[in-house]
Amino acid sequence: MPGTVAGRARCSEENRSLFMRPHPGCRPRPCQGRVSAGGWQTGRVTSEDPRDTASRPADDARDAAPQFVLPLVVRLEKTAPPARTDALETAARAVLTLLSDERALGEGEWARAVADWQDARIRKVVRRARGAEWRKAGELPGITVTGRTAQVRVFPPIPLDGWPKELAKLQVSGTELDDPEPVGDAPEGSVVLWTSPDVDMSAGKAMAQAGHGAQLAWWALSDGEREAWRDAGFPLAVRTAPKERWAALTASGLPVVRDAGFTEIAPGSCTVVADHPALRAAARRA
Repeated sequence: MPGTVAGRARCSEENRSLFMRPHPGCRPRPCQGRVSAGGWQTGRVTSEDPRDTASRPADDARDAAPQFVLPLVVRLEKTAPPARTDALETAARAVLTLLSDERALGEGEWARAVADWQDARIRKVVRRARGAEWRKAGELPGITVTGRTAQVRVFPPIPLDGWPKELAKLQVSGTELDDPEPVGDAPEGSVVLWTSPDVDMSAGKAMAQAGHGAQLAWWALSDGEREAWRDAGFPLAVRTAPKERWAALTASGLPVVRDAGFTEIAPGSCTVVADHPALRAAARRA
């Protein structure tokens, strides 16, 4: 695997079990800098995108840097739309799949674009496609991730004003989805992306926010924990937080997405908290 170095697999068995059942496992090592010792791209997410980012304090250097966006396209056929929760979870896994792909690491063909994207504001834009539009999008370089009912294709970052014509014409707003059946408890050992019970979001915006939360979780884990999560297939669940728990979750030190308020919701709104025993351990050590 790209980025493998001596010591990266330390505590690998314990880390693997961490994503099969909830226990503290190996103590995580907080990420430092943009590239970790294991070769993973790391950094900070914030949320203020004109179509969706993840929130950090104002940073003139990042604002002055060339701006990039991570495009995601959800397949939305008229006769068989995906379930909302599955679409959110699939979008989050798509972001993680790209971040850990060998083409996004080291000297990979997407590594420069990913690094430039992370040097500026972290933007994600979700568009929708069906039929011929979906097939044309699939011809562009990217990765398609399939959930139970959803398909999401993620593409390497592009300049904010440099959308390829196959994606630029796709609709970006108004993506609405429902869960036809009640959503059960999160599977044991999964990273849980808790969404706010107080903020209403379209499915497209919520997919971008789930992607932000997954990216923050990725950055908060140690190299060994990231590798274990990837090898397990990125088990995660998106669930709406109980109202009585939301304030405690946002104040817990866990990774939290705060939106900049360019679309749909008020600036500074907390939208997603990423939760897992490994993330709680990292928060305690921060």
